[in-house]
Amino acid sequence: MQKTYKTGPYDGRQAAPMNDSAPVRADRFDTKIAILLREDLETWQRLNVTAFLVSGLGREVPEVIGEPYEDADGVPYLPMFRQPVLVFEGTKETLTAAHARVLSRALPRAVFTSDLFATGNDSDNRAAVRAVRTGELDLVGLAVHGPRNAVDKALKGARMHP
Repeated sequence: MQKTYKTGPYDGRQAAPMNDSAPVRADRFDTKIAILLREDLETWQRLNVTAFLVSGLGREVPEVIGEPYEDADGVPYLPMFRQPVLVFEGTKETLTAAHARVLSRALPRAVFTSDLFATGNDSDNRAAVRAVRTGELDLVGLAVHGPRNAVDKALKGARMHP
C-alpha cells in the first residue's frame, strides 16, 4: 500500500536548530541577488559581465556584504556577499522586459551594455551608457537585488544559467 505525504520524508534538507554555528541556508534570505545574462554571450563575456555587474551592488546595498575572512594562519581576506548570487540567462527580449520590470519596481540594479565591450575604463563605460536612452540600451547583463518575490517577478521568463 502506497502512502501519500503532504511533505516528503526527512531527507536531511530541513532546517537545523537555530544556533550560532548553524549555517545559514540560501532559502532563508528574504532578499535575492540575481544576474541575468543575454544567452548569446561568449563564455569570457559571461564571466566578465557577471564580475562587473556584481561589483556595483556592494556599494549601493552594503548589507549584502558579509564579514572579512581569515584562514587558520591569520591571513585576512576581503569580505564577500553574505548570500548566494543566482545567475540566469535569457533572450535579448527577456532582458529588455526584465529591465523594464526592475525599473518599475525601483530595485537596486546595475547594467552592462554591448557598448562596454569596446571601452577600457570606468569613465568611458559610464559615457557609453549615458549616451543611450533607457529604452534603447543594448543590454547584455543586468544585476538586481531586492525582496525575493520582487526579483522573481522582475526576472520572469529567464532561466537558470546552465
